[in-house]
Amino acid sequence: MYPEDRQPEEALLYLFNEGKYYNAADVFGAHLAESGGTPGARFTVWAPRAKSVHVYGDFNDWNDWNRELYPIGSTGVWSLFVPGAKQGDKYKYIIETAAGDKLFKADPFAFWSELRPATASVVWDMAFEWSDQRWTAKREKTDHFKEPKNIYEVHAGSWRKNGDFFYNYRQLADELIPYVKDMGYTHIELLPLMEHPFDGSWGYQVTGFYSATSRYGTPQDLKYLINKAHKAGIGVIFDWVPGHYCKDAHGLYMFNGEYLYEKEEHPQWGTMKFDYGKKEVRSFLLSNAMFWIKEYHADGIRIDGVSSMLYLNFGVDDPGKKKYNIYGDERDLDAVSFCQELSAMVGSNCPGVFTVAEESTAWPLVTYPPEDGGLGFHYKWDMGWMNDTLRYVSTDTLYRKYEHSLITFSMMYTFNENFILALSHDEVVHGKASLIGKMPGDYYNKFAGLRVLALYQMTHPGAKLNFMGYEFGQFIEWREYEGLEWFLPEQYEAHGKHLQYIKALNNFYLKEKALYSNDRNWKGFQWIEADNAEQSVYIYSRTCGSGQHKDVVILNFGTGYYEGYRVGVPKAGTYIESFSSDRLEFGGGGAVNDVPLKSEDIACHGQEQSVTIKLAPLSGVVLSYTKDK
Repeated sequence: MYPEDRQPEEALLYLFNEGKYYNAADVFGAHLAESGGTPGARFTVWAPRAKSVHVYGDFNDWNDWNRELYPIGSTGVWSLFVPGAKQGDKYKYIIETAAGDKLFKADPFAFWSELRPATASVVWDMAFEWSDQRWTAKREKTDHFKEPKNIYEVHAGSWRKNGDFFYNYRQLADELIPYVKDMGYTHIELLPLMEHPFDGSWGYQVTGFYSATSRYGTPQDLKYLINKAHKAGIGVIFDWVPGHYCKDAHGLYMFNGEYLYEKEEHPQWGTMKFDYGKKEVRSFLLSNAMFWIKEYHADGIRIDGVSSMLYLNFGVDDPGKKKYNIYGDERDLDAVSFCQELSAMVGSNCPGVFTVAEESTAWPLVTYPPEDGGLGFHYKWDMGWMNDTLRYVSTDTLYRKYEHSLITFSMMYTFNENFILALSHDEVVHGKASLIGKMPGDYYNKFAGLRVLALYQMTHPGAKLNFMGYEFGQFIEWREYEGLEWFLPEQYEAHGKHLQYIKALNNFYLKEKALYSNDRNWKGFQWIEADNAEQSVYIYSRTCGSGQHKDVVILNFGTGYYEGYRVGVPKAGTYIESFSSDRLEFGGGGAVNDVPLKSEDIACHGQEQSVTIKLAPLSGVVLSYTKDK
């Protein structure tokens, strides 16, 4: 019989088997413990239908067969206390399959792992002394929908490098966090930090879902980074990949000699799709999301590849291979219910923490509550806005008048979901060109175009996300194997001025409530001029929640210069130019409106009042209403 003093609570294992255990990392994996006064570690793993399970590692000189785990009833769970196992010991499981084969597997619940290309798991104590209590207490009481959200997306291995070597988490924290704070970002989003074997996957093909990658240091080093971010007032979002995993032999693939965590192979990516209908798999994944929120104090979870989860036939082109659910459509009902349960779990247990779906189709109600038929995510990446916007700004300025609706179309649906306007890493790799590389024209016009794009994004309803390097106009595409070209803003004036522009724009966004406090309905946005295709000019107003603060945004995506451009304004009074992309210190031509603008009783753009401004080519202006003194 299994020794009772070492046995995990069977009530918890029952919940795990039922798919209702959200803290499975408290039981599974390797936990330092004592038994009868003897220090060691308890090893617990799920491997149903295995003939036997052994653990071997540094603590037994990698002896294959002298540490056999005990099965716990019919739960499919095996467990063993190993005397003498200690912090830092490397280990693996030997799974003897029903067919008698031996598989050498890393621990699915390992908290740390060997540095690739080695593949063993590591016994690790997760203790850390947090000092971010003020941040987490405030987060619980704050409505994140009403707060500014300007996200800096970061690949930890290539933001900066020490020659050919990675920054570790602590070095990254000490340089990245002050930079992000100074630049006016509210959050950093980290590309997946779960352990993965191949650098070129950017972390999106995971083998260790509970293991912070050892490329950049220990779990405590990562916690140091997050703790420092929170103390600086910066939120941290983790990129999470519950849609698939790679087929490396030491990982989850065929863990007990047959499909266990997986349902089928992904038709496009050569990876394995999780079986969301299997209750233990749901416990594994839901507990994993909770682990990054609770153990690492994550403020948000961005769920990668949601579309590939939701559709039974995602990536399937052959009609003869397509599958349908009991209702005759292509929804993966297990994946749908998993997303809904994930959203409900985070909403019920983690106040102030938000979820973000990378969902690229027209799936309805992604950010609506499950009780209303939605998936329950808090935010959705606006892939339509991204595609239309990048297509428009890549078009030669002579022909933009024929593509005018690419900019206006987003307002047909922008309040249907809670959107994040994302210009992410995916848009600046694999021949797509960097953001500045997409801009037509000469060197000056490329920077001018990039400035007006940034102002458009920052004044459009929705949260914002940009990938590292855009802020100083890096010309080459992102390469995960080398650091960003930080010499550009240091050595070249145009890049240095662009960096100052993005910093000024970010901080302008943070202080201008009209740009974020009323982002979810038409009360915060009004078209003033949406049809000026000939000049490629767009005008709209933004209004804060109270309605007292109004901004008028004028964007000139064309090459015309206008000395006296008349603009309709929604309210009589005086307006000041609160922001301009054409200022000399930003690299512009200096066509600014430095004096207050008193509105006139001249109707324009459907408004009873109007002002006249200087409007430079490829520029943007924000006019803020102010009462007469």
